[in-house]
Amino acid sequence: MKTIIAEKPSVAREIARIVGATKREEGYFEGGGYAVTWAFGHLVQLAMPDGYGIRGFVRDNLPVIPGTFTLIPRQEKTDKGYKPDSGVVSQIKIISRLFKDSEQIIVATDAGREGELIFRYLYHYTGCTTPFVRLWISSLTDKAIREGLRNLEEGSKYDNLYLAAKARSESDWLVGINGTQALSIAAGHGTYSVGRVQTPTLAMVCARYWENRRFTPETYWQLHIAADTGDGEEVKLSSSKKWKEKEPATALYNKVKEAGFATVTKAERKEKIEETPLLYDLTTLQKEANAKHGFTAEQTLEIAQKLYEKKLITYPRTGSRYIPEDVFAEIPKLLSFVTGLPEWAGEVGVPVTPTRRSVDGGKVTDHHALLVTGEKPLFLSKEDGIIYHMIAGRMMEAFSEKCVKDTATVTADCAGVEFTVKGSVIRQAGWRAVYFEDDKEETSIPCWQEGDTLALKATSITEGKTKPKPLHTEATLLSAMETAGKEIEDDVLRQALKDCGIGTPATRAAIIETLFKRGYMERCKKSLVPTEKGLALYSVVKTMRIADVAMTGEWEKDLARIERGELPADTFRKEIEAYTREITSELLSCDKLFARRDSGCKCPKCGTGTMQFYGKVVRCDNAECGLPVFRLKANRTLSDDEIKDLLTDGHTKLLKGFKSKQGKSFDAVVAFDGDYNTTFVFPERKTAKKFSGRKK
Repeated sequence: MKTIIAEKPSVAREIARIVGATKREEGYFEGGGYAVTWAFGHLVQLAMPDGYGIRGFVRDNLPVIPGTFTLIPRQEKTDKGYKPDSGVVSQIKIISRLFKDSEQIIVATDAGREGELIFRYLYHYTGCTTPFVRLWISSLTDKAIREGLRNLEEGSKYDNLYLAAKARSESDWLVGINGTQALSIAAGHGTYSVGRVQTPTLAMVCARYWENRRFTPETYWQLHIAADTGDGEEVKLSSSKKWKEKEPATALYNKVKEAGFATVTKAERKEKIEETPLLYDLTTLQKEANAKHGFTAEQTLEIAQKLYEKKLITYPRTGSRYIPEDVFAEIPKLLSFVTGLPEWAGEVGVPVTPTRRSVDGGKVTDHHALLVTGEKPLFLSKEDGIIYHMIAGRMMEAFSEKCVKDTATVTADCAGVEFTVKGSVIRQAGWRAVYFEDDKEETSIPCWQEGDTLALKATSITEGKTKPKPLHTEATLLSAMETAGKEIEDDVLRQALKDCGIGTPATRAAIIETLFKRGYMERCKKSLVPTEKGLALYSVVKTMRIADVAMTGEWEKDLARIERGELPADTFRKEIEAYTREITSELLSCDKLFARRDSGCKCPKCGTGTMQFYGKVVRCDNAECGLPVFRLKANRTLSDDEIKDLLTDGHTKLLKGFKSKQGKSFDAVVAFDGDYNTTFVFPERKTAKKFSGRKK
C-alpha cells in the first residue's frame, strides 16, 4: 500500500477520486492500493519555552535558545493554558499508522515552502522511516493530478526547500519568543509582541504615519492659460514654475492676462510604447484587489485558495509573474476559453499570436504566475467572481500586443512665463483594449510648431498646497514589504528585488492581520493607521535592529539561498542566534523607557489597583485588571495633571491642540465611556448624557 498525504481534506478527496480510493475510513480514504489522508495545516509545531522546562517571563532565563528544537502536536488555548488539540492528536495517530504500514509515501501537501514543512515536521515527529516521493503540481485539475502522479519526484530533491522552511520557522521562534519576553519584562506589565517580520512591517506603517502627520503643507500659486486651437476648441497650459509667494505670482498673472497671446518655443512629438503588464503573482493580485475593490490581502488570499481548490486557477501562493515554455504552449487554448465566457464574450478578441513578455522559465520559482485552468467557473459569489475575472483579464492583457501612443509636449512663452502641456493619443490600443481604458487616457494636442502664435481664450491663477505622502494602504504596504521599503514602480525591477523583500507572498497577508489582531494598527477606510499601542511600541524599538526592514529583507534573501543550496542552513542559524542574543539584551535594557511612577490615583475601573505612570501609558497595577490609558491622543500627549483629572473625575478639562486624521486641529474633552475606553467630547455636541462621545 502507498499513502498519499494532502494538506487539506478537500484536496485529499480530489486525489482519492483520481486514484480510486473511494472507501471512506476514519481520517483517510482507501482503495486501489492507496490510502489518502490529510493534515489540517500544521499538525505539528515547535514547542513553547515550557517544553524546555522554562516557565513564565523571567529575565535570567533569556535568551531561550534550544540546542535542538522539540516538536509537539498543535496546541489549543484553554482556561488552564495550552494543551494539545485532541482532533490533531487523533489525526496524527492515524497518519503515523498509515505511514508505518506503507511501502511508500507520496507527499501531496501544497507545493511550496510551508507545504514541505507541514509534511517534514509530521514525518520527523512520528519517527517515520518509510521512503517518500513528491507530487509537485500547480493546479488541481484532473489532468494536472494525473500528470503529477505519473511524474513523481524524489523526496530528497526538496531537502533544501525543507531546510529553508525549517530555518524560517526556527528563526521566527527565536526572535519572536525572546523579543516578546524581553520587551514585556522591560515594560513591567502586559505583553508586547514583537517578531522578525511583524515588527519591521509595523515600523513602516508608523514611520509613514508620522511623516504624514508631521508634514507642514506649503502654499503655492500657479498660472494657467487656455489657448485657442483654431477650430473652436481650447487647450489648457500650466506654468512650469510654481510660486511660494502670492505677490510675484499675481504680478506675472496680470502681465499674462494683458498679453493676450503666447508663442510656442518648443514642440516635441514622440512614439511611446507601453509594454504589456506581467501576469499576476499573489502579491500583485492582492495589491490590485485592494486598490480597485477594497479587498484585504487576507480576503484575496482566501478567495484565491478557494478558486484553486475548485480547480479554477493555478496555485495561488506564487511569487513569480512568469510562465515556462511548456505552459506557454497551452496559452492560446486558455485565451480562447476566457473569451468564450459570458463575461468576456464579444468584449475583446483573442490575440492572434500571444506575446511573450511573461514567458521566462528562468524566472519561475516554485510555481509559475497565476492562470485560469480552463474549468468553467460556475456559481461563483460576487467576490469570488471578481478575483477570478481579474486573473482572466490579466491573462488577456499579458498576452496582447503592446500599446502604442503618440505623445506631444508643447512649451510656450507668454509675458516671460513658460507654460507647458502634455498630451497623448493611442494609436494602437493593444492590451489596453481589454478593459477599454484607451479613451480615458487621450488628450489631443494640435500640431503646433515652434514659432506659432497662440491666441488666449482665458487666463487663471490657482492656489494650492503641497501634500504629504498618504498613509499606507494594504496595497502600498504589500509593495513596501515586497521590496523592503524601497519605492519602486517598475514591474521588472520590483520582480528582481523580491528576494530582498520581507515575508513571502504566502505569509504577508497573515503578518498584516497579526498587526490588527494584536491591536497595533487599524483600518480607517482604506488607510492603515497605527493605534496608540502600535505607536508606543514603535517609539521604543524604532532605532533597534528588531525594526530594521533592510536587515529582515536580507534574511529573506538568505532563506532563498538556502532553498537554492547556496547557503548552509547552519550558517543562517548561527547568525540568527547571535542576533537573538543581541536584541534580547537590547530590549531588556530599554526598561528606562518604561520607567514607572505611582500616580497616586486609584484605578477607576477595578477600584483596588493603583494607576502607574509609564513612558507612553498609564496602567493599573492590579494584574487582574491592567486598565491601560495611553497618553497620546490625536497627535497630542496628555500631561500628568491632565491624566490625573481623567482618572479622578472621569474627564479632563477642555483641551486644545488635538489634530484629526485629516490634519485639522480641534479642541475637546477627553473622557471615559462606560467600558473605560477614552472618548472625545466636543463642547458643541454636549447632550443630556453629559459625557458621551465618539470612541478614540
